[in-house]
Amino acid sequence: MLKIAMFGIAGILTALLLKEVKPAFTVFISMAVCLLIFFYAVSKLSYLKDTLSGLKEYVDLGDSYLASLMKIMGITYISDFSANLCRDAGYLAIAGQIEFFGKISILTISTPIILALLDTIAGFLA
Repeated sequence: MLKIAMFGIAGILTALLLKEVKPAFTVFISMAVCLLIFFYAVSKLSYLKDTLSGLKEYVDLGDSYLASLMKIMGITYISDFSANLCRDAGYLAIAGQIEFFGKISILTISTPIILALLDTIAGFLA
């Protein structure tokens, strides 16, 4: 985490230095730093995937539920990252639409899980 924090601070300082000379480049530096941090974070997600796969051995989870969970996590991170990049560039309306589409996508993917949960609850009540 310290390495990423220092990289982010170095990016901010570089952007602040270039703001006086070439203000247009500050957005590109910001986006480049964000992209590099994002790809570094995505590389760490393999550990999370392995942990969730290990959890599947202890709890009887179907492969479809695990796949849906991974998709939901991916949509969450990608929509949040993309929206923040748009906000940083000054495009607030586009950022809002990305977040909206991410929420709708998560709801769509989670619908079968919600239905299975309701079936389980109905089975207990019957």
